Amino acid sequence: MTDAASTREVTVAARGLAAGYGDRPLWSGADFELGAGEFVAVLGPNGAGKSTLLRTILGLLAPSAGDLQVLGRPPRRGNPDIGYVPQHRELDTAIALSGRDVVGLGVDGHRWGARVTGVARREVETRLEEAVTAVEADAYVDRRVGTLSGGELQRLLLAQALVRRPRILLLDEPLSNLDLRNQSAIAGVVSRIARGRGVTVLLVAHDVNPLLPVVDRVLYVAGGSVEIGTPDDVVRSDRLSRLYGTPVEVLRDRHGRVFVVGLETEASHPHA
Repeated sequence: MTDAASTREVTVAARGLAAGYGDRPLWSGADFELGAGEFVAVLGPNGAGKSTLLRTILGLLAPSAGDLQVLGRPPRRGNPDIGYVPQHRELDTAIALSGRDVVGLGVDGHRWGARVTGVARREVETRLEEAVTAVEADAYVDRRVGTLSGGELQRLLLAQALVRRPRILLLDEPLSNLDLRNQSAIAGVVSRIARGRGVTVLLVAHDVNPLLPVVDRVLYVAGGSVEIGTPDDVVRSDRLSRLYGTPVEVLRDRHGRVFVVGLETEASHPHA
């Protein structure tokens, strides 16, 4: 895994960036660069401003200070080069939608971007199949959504965000409410997408454990600041304890696997 964006095309660059709502600042002084094909986990306590960072990159919230460049330009709402999976994306499982229908909603961009026009039917089908294969959902894409598991639905929402072939992928807590097996599986799928497609991925999470084997760097938001580093730099007992304001232990088993202990409340109540 790489530990810096400097060897890749820079897709997101922040200089002295600050964000907040009205007269309530959340964080300031953010300086970082993200590279094409880089998989970055976004961590931090509840309410620290992790989702706010994604909203700023999406152009949904103007920075309160500093400079932010997204693919060489200021952020703009509805940028088709950004794929986005928000928190708590609800699907009405009583509606007779298939998984393919769900993925297809990403083609016209009716919610997060401008409508795609002039795209031939064959091209649309190619994009759909490409996205479904990327998330390894071919086996159930034609089933009704009401028959699918949480992990299967999450893959389809990820495919929906991929169908426009974005260069940046923003995922806001896609591992929430999934069991450990599905968390690890989704993390692996996202990692393969980042590397295979050269997509910059920012994934907000509360439990870092499923991500440690696959992420390049960790960007953490806490105490009014934003910092970034490799997992070895950031995922340490002393640093995480300061970050969350509570005792956190980072343990390593005899196989070299890392486990973070002490964030169970954060993971169980991510929106307290």
